[in-house]
Amino acid sequence: MTRLHLVRHGPTHAKSMVGWSDLPADLSDTAQLDRLSLLLPRPALVVSSDLRRAAATADAIAGNRRRLPNDPALREINFGAWELRRFAEIEAEDPERIRAYWDTPGDVRPPGGESWNEVCARVDAAVDRLIAAHDGQDIVIVAHFGAILTQVQRALRLPAADAFSHRIDNLSVTELSLYPDGWRVAGINRLP
Repeated sequence: MTRLHLVRHGPTHAKSMVGWSDLPADLSDTAQLDRLSLLLPRPALVVSSDLRRAAATADAIAGNRRRLPNDPALREINFGAWELRRFAEIEAEDPERIRAYWDTPGDVRPPGGESWNEVCARVDAAVDRLIAAHDGQDIVIVAHFGAILTQVQRALRLPAADAFSHRIDNLSVTELSLYPDGWRVAGINRLP
């Protein structure tokens, strides 16, 4: 059995769609970071997206756990032309596309960005590589809302729209385990 502990990075406080922009995380709540670190298993491996909000969060909670290199395949959704723009602004310009992206996720993509299916394929492949390289271990993956939802969708075998109904708060933990007979979900969006 391999257990994944999917941690969403610290908050950015941005009020826009933040995907591949490299915004920093607010890691000033050191008490919450300490509680999060204590909640995670020891020993465990720690890996993160290469975006600094995830990498800095991983560094803050790693403690004496082994830190793996940052992985760009664990990044958030690439929002393309929607990046750092507010939903209402995009909806005023392209209401059908943005509603379809969130309401019926799949092959719809933002201009210059990724579809949900592309995000799932990218993150699934990264997680599969981690599991293959570290089978039977606990792996802490510090990533993003979208990346975590791809794994919730996969583990629960949900339609994409149902996966989006799950809340994934900053500094929360979602625990998934892969057994020989399939995935099991121990918890989604646990806060320390």
